[in-house]
Amino acid sequence: MNFVQCHEEPIHIPGCIQSFGYLIGIDAESRSITFISGNIADIFVIESIEALFGRKVTDFPQSFHSIIKSDIYNSLDNFTRRENETYFDKIFINGIQYHFSVFRSDNNIFLEFEEVIFNPNKRISNKYDSFYIMDNAQEIWEQLLNTLAPIINYDRMMIYKFMMDGSGKVIAEKKKDHVESYLGLHYPESDIPRQARELYMKKRKRIFSNVYAETVPVLSRDMESIDLTFTTSRAMSPIHGQYIKNSGASSSFSVSIVIDDHLWGLVTCQNTEPKHIDLEDRVQAGIFTALASNAYSSFKSKNELQYRLSLNEKTSQLKEQLLQDNNIFDVLADNKSELACLPEADGLAIISDEHMVTEGSIPDRETVGRIADWALANIDESIYVNRSFLKDHGKDLALDEKAAGVIIYCIEKSKKELLIWFRREFDEHISWGGKPEKKIELFVQNGEEKYIVSPRTSFHAFTESIKGNSKRWNGKNVSAVNAVRDVILEISHKNYNTIKSLNDELKKVNEELDSFSYTISHDLGTPLTVMKLNAQMLLNTLTDGSEKSRAKIKAIINEIDGMADMMNDVLQLSRAKHTDIVLESIPTAQTIEKISENAKITFESPKSKIIIKACPEVMADKTLLHQVFLNIINNAVKYSSTKEQPVVEIDGVEDGEFVVYRISDNGIGIPEEEKHRMFKIFNRMVNARKFKGNGVGLSIVHRIMKRIGGSVEYESNDEGTTFILKFKNPKLEEF
Repeated sequence: MNFVQCHEEPIHIPGCIQSFGYLIGIDAESRSITFISGNIADIFVIESIEALFGRKVTDFPQSFHSIIKSDIYNSLDNFTRRENETYFDKIFINGIQYHFSVFRSDNNIFLEFEEVIFNPNKRISNKYDSFYIMDNAQEIWEQLLNTLAPIINYDRMMIYKFMMDGSGKVIAEKKKDHVESYLGLHYPESDIPRQARELYMKKRKRIFSNVYAETVPVLSRDMESIDLTFTTSRAMSPIHGQYIKNSGASSSFSVSIVIDDHLWGLVTCQNTEPKHIDLEDRVQAGIFTALASNAYSSFKSKNELQYRLSLNEKTSQLKEQLLQDNNIFDVLADNKSELACLPEADGLAIISDEHMVTEGSIPDRETVGRIADWALANIDESIYVNRSFLKDHGKDLALDEKAAGVIIYCIEKSKKELLIWFRREFDEHISWGGKPEKKIELFVQNGEEKYIVSPRTSFHAFTESIKGNSKRWNGKNVSAVNAVRDVILEISHKNYNTIKSLNDELKKVNEELDSFSYTISHDLGTPLTVMKLNAQMLLNTLTDGSEKSRAKIKAIINEIDGMADMMNDVLQLSRAKHTDIVLESIPTAQTIEKISENAKITFESPKSKIIIKACPEVMADKTLLHQVFLNIINNAVKYSSTKEQPVVEIDGVEDGEFVVYRISDNGIGIPEEEKHRMFKIFNRMVNARKFKGNGVGLSIVHRIMKRIGGSVEYESNDEGTTFILKFKNPKLEEF
């Protein structure tokens, strides 16, 4: 079976032309006739068609007198220097005026003729520049149809826009009352397959005057197939012809809408009855379409410029903040609302290692974590865009409707730094102009039988509901994310050069800071002790009537204690970084119990209930381990001490290669917007400022846990906080 699919059909070599045209092909070098249309004898007096082959047009002066005398034929060398560039003239043949067109394609020169037809209804608007004063894209296309109407005067005229997947949609329409409207309907990619779209880019005006008329074969003695791509009268393919018939039309005309060298769409027209449009009118329709296309391109460029200026202003503000604060994550977190809005997303997740800051409507944190892990493992490009993420990965990643569409920007994979923009599922309903159902039929082409997939017969509109997609991410959305990426890359590059030049200096400064931490603990410790003793002695000498003075002296003593604590914390932070460590299996029960009892006394919270459960041994350094539990348990007791019934629970379990301790309290919790700063030195939460402290303790814990090969994480809400300490399992280290 000779079977042909729609997208495989060689529509550029149909082997025949439409009956309104007449064709002579001559060799570009020898000028001898190589092929002719079978109807050429209808307009020229020819005794024998076979005798024409291999001879020149000038060899038959009586038959081709009007061609030989024409200006275009006498200047054939000038008009055929460039390929596929058509030139027009008018000549009289046997008293009838014809359009005479000439172009060269490959090694052949095409001489094409069609009768001139007068259009009494044509009224050309003098507002050629009206397209450029419109500030609305829809108005441009409607104005084009109104301008073309008196020229073409078909029953239905449409602006057909191609979508990214090759499908199309009718976005503007002008029709007569007796035909139904196609406005707003979508059509599948198979209606205008790939090779047809390619031809629309090459030959930008196509007319099929009468789909029911018999075609005229192109005759040649030597050539088996002749490329008729640029021939005006090229016959339509059997599939296309059947498609037009199935739609209820007898004639069609189209002009390509080309924007930025891309086939953006078509002016496509259909008429119920057969109808031919004069060549001059078709050329004029092409001119008006080009004007409208240029106007749309200009309108789009103006809007793009305005958007770019606005985007530059917003990203400049981000850039300014990044220059002031080298911590990219903090700056992004502070600008999360603006970042979410830039690509018109419903929500945003900013991820850096174990930290996550969110904004807007997003999936739960566990789901975001799975998406981040998937992105790090599967995305090679820096920016990944998908409006069908829920449809493509919903089952594997257990996604919900909040993750239907994503844009993922991988800032630095090694640090697990990502930005993920989210869009919710969009309840999409597409109105199709008929169901694309096809069947196989037998066609005869050039005497050869072919089984071809017949085009659909259904053109009744139906609505399809599509699930699992978000609204499309458009070019502006992607440009916004690219702009954010460019700012981050620029700042990162500047920071890299700066950091490289300062690296040695920073090492020296760090050494001096470490030395300073020891100095303040030793050299300043003694003066503080003397000050405190003198203040206490002065307090004891005051009489009972001097309460105001006593209160002031007590305040001095408290400040001295606070300074001493801060110096000690800074010293411990330095030791956590530099002290030589010895990892060994350490029992924890006694240490935890002692710290817990002291914490109740330290924070004057005797009512605190501390529940100590399992306390398995851990792999750690003895001194550093004490610092970890001291800071975490103290925080738990301190921040829950104001509760009516403060509770702290400590429990440890073996979990494979780790021993995991969970220390929970029912205290004040950690505000969501401050979680990404939890382990930064001197960072104190707003709701914690009524408690004594200096914001160093958690920095010490974070540093120690990394040094001993463990980690610290936390979970928190308004009902309390749980810190999760992961230590190496000493049982596994034995092996």
